[in-house]
Amino acid sequence: HCNFEFDLCGWKQDENDDFDWNLRTSSTTKMDTGPATDHTLLESSGHYIFIKNSFLQLPGQKARISSPFLSRKNKDCKVCRILFYYHMYGAHVGSLIVYQRTTAKYENILLNLTGNQGNFWQRKALILTGEGEEDFQVVFEGTAGKGLKDGIALDDLTFSRDC
Repeated sequence: HCNFEFDLCGWKQDENDDFDWNLRTSSTTKMDTGPATDHTLLESSGHYIFIKNSFLQLPGQKARISSPFLSRKNKDCKVCRILFYYHMYGAHVGSLIVYQRTTAKYENILLNLTGNQGNFWQRKALILTGEGEEDFQVVFEGTAGKGLKDGIALDDLTFSRDC
């Protein structure tokens, strides 16, 4: 489980992307740029990760963050789930794509959301499946949109016990 209150909990910024997900609080942001609170504490001092469209990113540029590897060698890890909360708000917000990536770098799209999803935290649960013994990880990819006040936030990333 990662609520981002202290750090990234073993999640790593991908090196083959254009910019990074940032750890932040709502109290350190300007008005209209992200959620009013985090999902964990429901307070402006609570932490989450966020990408914001800005002059530094061109529309279409990507930020990627990946989980630690999960082992398929565990017999209970044939089917497991990831539960997370996301916030995608703004007229020109980009997209959020969630992948399941194997050690051989094969990526399977689990979720693809584009555009304004509402000014509130939304819950999503995804099933992580696969055949064979190859270890895997989950990758969250945020794509910059065109609006300077728009952004994508993630909080409370939790793998089921089966993982």
